[in-house]
Amino acid sequence: MISLLVTLEISPDRVDDFVRYITEEAADARTKESGCRRFEISRSVDKSNVFTLTEMYDDVAALEVHRTTPHFLLFRQRTADGVIVSKSSVCGEVIDA
Repeated sequence: MISLLVTLEISPDRVDDFVRYITEEAADARTKESGCRRFEISRSVDKSNVFTLTEMYDDVAALEVHRTTPHFLLFRQRTADGVIVSKSSVCGEVIDA
């Protein structure tokens, strides 16, 4: 199992757009990708424009498939104009769940 934790800072004036885009992306990943086990969106209680995505995939191949899906590519296209101010991520092998 592979986990992916992504922290995103969103342009404050684009938060509503981002929430719409990412909730669509998460729903599609959960329902359309057999290798996606979890796609959870959290919003910081301290900074309303900071979000964390918690994703779980069967393996690296399933994560790579995710990155080529039409819904992921649409999300990337929608956020390419500065919606995301900063991004950090950690990808790892799950050793205890």
